[in-house]
Parts: sequence; C-alpha cells; structure tokens
Amino acid sequence: MNFDLEQPAPLVGTATAAAATKPARWGDLFSGRHGIYTFALAGGVTLHAVNMYIATTAMPSVIADIGGLDFYAWATTLFVVASILGSALTAKLLNGSGPRGAYVLATSIFALGTLTSALAPSMPVLLLGRAVQGLGGGFLFALAYALTRIVLPEHLWARAIGLTSAMFGIATLVGPAIGGIFAEYGAWRLGFASLLPFCVAFAIVAFVTLPRKSWDTNEHVAVPFLQLVMLTVAVLAVSAGSLSAQLAWNLAGLGAGLALVVLISGVDARASARLLPRGAFNVSTPLGALYLTVALLMLAIQPEIFVPYLLQNLHGQSPLWSGYIAAVMSLGWSIASFMSSRWQAHADRLMVLGPLLVLAGLVLFALFMPIHGGGDRSLLVPISLGLLLVGFGIGVTWPGLVTRIFQSAPPSEQDLAAGGMTTVQLFFMALGTACAGMVANFAGIADPGGVEGAANAAVWLGTIFAMAPALCVLVALRVVRLTGQRG
Repeated sequence: MNFDLEQPAPLVGTATAAAATKPARWGDLFSGRHGIYTFALAGGVTLHAVNMYIATTAMPSVIADIGGLDFYAWATTLFVVASILGSALTAKLLNGSGPRGAYVLATSIFALGTLTSALAPSMPVLLLGRAVQGLGGGFLFALAYALTRIVLPEHLWARAIGLTSAMFGIATLVGPAIGGIFAEYGAWRLGFASLLPFCVAFAIVAFVTLPRKSWDTNEHVAVPFLQLVMLTVAVLAVSAGSLSAQLAWNLAGLGAGLALVVLISGVDARASARLLPRGAFNVSTPLGALYLTVALLMLAIQPEIFVPYLLQNLHGQSPLWSGYIAAVMSLGWSIASFMSSRWQAHADRLMVLGPLLVLAGLVLFALFMPIHGGGDRSLLVPISLGLLLVGFGIGVTWPGLVTRIFQSAPPSEQDLAAGGMTTVQLFFMALGTACAGMVANFAGIADPGGVEGAANAAVWLGTIFAMAPALCVLVALRVVRLTGQRG
C-alpha cells in the first residue's frame, strides 16, 4: 500500500489556534497518517540505536581479536564525528531528495558501513566502516527530528520526541543481546552483519510510506563546509592527544580542540552558511542556553563507552551481561522521555531536576565502578542505579529541551535549528568520547592495564565527567529564566 502524499499539509506556522492548543494524546500520534509517519521516523532511530549497542557490547571482543586497545574510544569517536557530518548535511539532503529519497539514501550508506565493519580484518578498516556507518546514522538521526516538525502538528511534537527517544529502550533490549551473544561465541562480525536485513526492510518501509516531496521547500539550504572541517579537526585533535600517556600531549590536544570550538563560534556568526541559528553561540540568548544544556548533558554520559570493558575486567561480567548493564543508562533515558511527555506542565522543574539526577548517577559510578568485585553481584546494584539515574536525568529533560529549541528558533531557520540540535548533540558526544579516551589512557587503562589500569580509569572517568552536570544545573536555571513555561 503506497501512501505517497505529494503535498503534505503545511502543519507548522499555519495551524489554527485551536489546533495549537489541542491537548496531545498518544492515540493522536498513532492514528491515521500520523501513525504511518511515526512508525517510519521511529524505525530509523531504532536502527541507529541498536547498532550503537551492538558496537558498544562487542568492542572488548573486537579488541581481543584484532587488537587496538589504544584506539578503543576511536571506534565511537569516528562514528560520531561522521554522524555530525551527516546531521549537518541533513537539511541539504532533505531539500534535494525529499523525505522518501533522504531516508533511502541514508539507510544505504548505513548498510555499506555495517558491511565494512563486519568484514574488517584490522582496526583501521573497522574504523573506516564505523565512520561510514556514522554518516548514515547521522542522517537517520537528524531526519527524525526534521521530519517530526514537517509531518506532525506542533501539539504532537513532545509526544513524538518522547517516543523517538523511547526507541533507545528497544535498542537496550535488542542491541546488547545481539552484540553479547555473538561476542560470547567469538562471532562479533555476525553481530554487525545481522543488521543488514533490517536495513533492507527499513529502506522499503521508508520508500513505501514517506512522501516524495516536502511542503517546506522554501528554506535556503547552504552547507557550512568550513565549520564542519573545523569541528572534525577539533575532535581529532583531542583524540590524537589521547593516544599519549603524557599529560602535556593530552592537554595540548584538548587545548587545540577547545580553541577550535571558540574559533568556530566566531566564524559561524559571520558566515552566510551556518551550523546553528542566530544567537546559538551566545549563552545570554534562549537558543544559546538551550544548546549549551544539550552540550553538557552529552558530555556527561560519555563514560558509558568504557562500561562493558570495566565490567568485564573489574566485575567479572560476561559480554552479554556487561552489555545489558551498560544499556541501563539508555533504558533510563527512554523510560523518562516516554514518561516526561506527560509532565510538561512541570517542564521548568524537570529542566533543573535532570542534571541533578545525572550528577548523582556519576557520583555512584565513581564510587563503586573502580572496586574490583570479581563477580560480586552486590556491587552491580549501585553501579546499575548510577547508570539508570544518568539516563533518567537526561530523559526527563529531553522532550521539553528539544521543543524549546524549535520554539525559540526564528521561523526561517527551523530546519537549521533541527539539524543544529543533532549537530550539537553529536559533536559533544564525539568530543566527550575523545576526552573519555584521553582520561582512560592517562589513567593507565592500557599501560599498566589490567585490573589496576581499569580501576584507575573508572575513578578518573566518574570524577572528571561529573563536572559537566554540575555546571549544567546552573545553565538549566538560566534556561528556565529565559524561556519560562515554553516546554
């Protein structure tokens, strides 16, 4: 059955006052045309999210097979850097190919990277495959945000964003199971390859259900190539610095990365082709404060990439169980996102509560993860609780945060705001994973390695990254003052 709606109704900016104030119900999101679009948008995010957990769970086994412990974080960093490029190019792709063509092309790129990763004979080839995967995944991730605004009415945005985030809950069940089972039997390559049939199926679903054209084709789309190059170099500078065990090189890489971020803000403010809407780099504006909140929350969660490795080496957990425990963070995010869409009357309080919960979770991580439990399951309770709190804290904030970004952006820059949301999210994920690799290598995860190195890395990761949500509490208070009850 082909739902080819050549001219979808212009839902944004032309809705009646009654529609704008209509209370959102889950039934509205899943009924009629809305349900068709919701299924397609959620499916792309699910494919992207399941892949993330397969890779995270399988990485210790990948390292044991083809080596490259020093490059452990790079598999995630390059994936996310390429996702930044994909998210930044999403508006261009959507404008040129339409919703249907954009989703099919994004899925094809993702499938190519998945196949390369599955066949990789060495770490460099695996990193190449992860980068290609990231490009396709970045498209899929950003398209979900962009199409939410285009194909759904505003009163359903928070519900749709909550549902999209909740798809990570499905990923937390499926991804670690696929990655962990194949890893336990020494067949991690099949974990990656198992996604290929789903890529084909999703491409067909997108082709059949999504409209060929978008009503929103008047917005000028220009690609900020210079800023994208600078973003990539900033992350790679931090990553390169992380390979050294010497503090001087670590700080040099980090300093170069931060200097480039400052330079990007100046270039973007004067460029005709911009990464972010006007005012996004100024924390005194609503958009600036909102994007900074996103950045700090993304930095806070990056110790997660080392959780499977730390659980296997410090707490005697199998690849399967370490994958599931690591996924508790995203499970908390999904549950809270799903639930918080019903709590938007208290959106201002949730904006501040979220970072406080993230901070509490990282404190538990720093206290209990470094202990060499050797299989003591009692230690897994506070560790799991800490990871749950980190994810739950972000989840209760997220739907209102994304909605406020849409509402704060100028009408002529809505696509830029949607793409910018994902660009900021992914850039600080990439920067965070690079910094996590730097902290772990400096703490001795590879040298001296073993239990001692893993324990030191856990302490430093929990302590350093707890600074991000602590600062985010202050920024969230500013967001509340600037945006009020706009969530």
